[in-house]
Amino acid sequence: MLFPATIAGSLPKPSWLAEPDKLWPQWRLQGDDLAQGKLDATLLAIKLQEDAGLDIVGDGEQSRQHFVHGFLEFVDGIDFAHKVEMGIRGDRYKAMAPVVRGELTLKGRVHQLEVRTARAHTQRKLKITLPGPMTISDTVADEHYGDKVKMAMAFAGLLNREARALEADGVDVIQFDEPAFNVFMGEVSGWGIEALHRAIDGLKCTTAVHICYGYGIKANIDWKNSLGPEWKQYEDIFPALAKSRIDQVSIEAINSRVPLKLLSLLDGKDLLIGVIDVATDAVETPEQIVQVIGDVMKYVPKERIVACTNCGMAPMHRDIAAAKLVALGQGAALARKRFG
Repeated sequence: MLFPATIAGSLPKPSWLAEPDKLWPQWRLQGDDLAQGKLDATLLAIKLQEDAGLDIVGDGEQSRQHFVHGFLEFVDGIDFAHKVEMGIRGDRYKAMAPVVRGELTLKGRVHQLEVRTARAHTQRKLKITLPGPMTISDTVADEHYGDKVKMAMAFAGLLNREARALEADGVDVIQFDEPAFNVFMGEVSGWGIEALHRAIDGLKCTTAVHICYGYGIKANIDWKNSLGPEWKQYEDIFPALAKSRIDQVSIEAINSRVPLKLLSLLDGKDLLIGVIDVATDAVETPEQIVQVIGDVMKYVPKERIVACTNCGMAPMHRDIAAAKLVALGQGAALARKRFG
């Protein structure tokens, strides 16, 4: 199929589960009610995507308060009780970070419940996201390893253990989210991709990496406005990603200042092209989505294009996100008719 449609990762949570319109929402349920509520929200997310006509569906990260911390909560050696304030993403903004105080080990399975629930209730391809090792290392304070690369490799080993189990659960696509690749570009071609390779070691399912300029929150929007009329930073990392063992690269396109000609540097990779802007409440039209896909086809074979969102949609109004999913499904279908 040409232009299969999917999401980058997160969707807004129902207001009965968590605070709406927030990137770091507080849960509104507790105990067993919270555990069941997460699974119920996962099923709602799957149904929402199927009804919108998406071809590859995900759990919408409904069981995670945050895309990184949702993994870290299942890791021993991390102190959540005494968080410290630190700058992340190159000091773009401050966050309260948990502290690594000992050897990192998994407590057990991380996403087994929501993935098995999702797999049992959809016949479509299933995609699950995990935070990438470089991004995790930029989101915690280290009081144990004393070496960022060594710590990242330890996280990569844990990610690989969970990823292998997810594959056994029936997951078709495992994506690693690496917004830090857009910050520490000088380190990507060295240990960044090496850590990714450690995380995907032994996997037979489709693997992807998501890189982007961040969620549609004020700190990221202000930063993007400071980057000038053309965002050419990817020139530094695309060639290395093209040589990597990752199958797919997820990148924003619509309303982005990334020159689309740079996509030709990712020769040989399937590209998850962002045709939905998560930084605006304006809902795209199918024609706008077709236009973006057509522009990308000047540099990427149509067989390698997947229609996607620019980034996660967690902080968005839920009704806006739902409307954008419908536009995504309709736009991908129209592109198939137009370019098929």
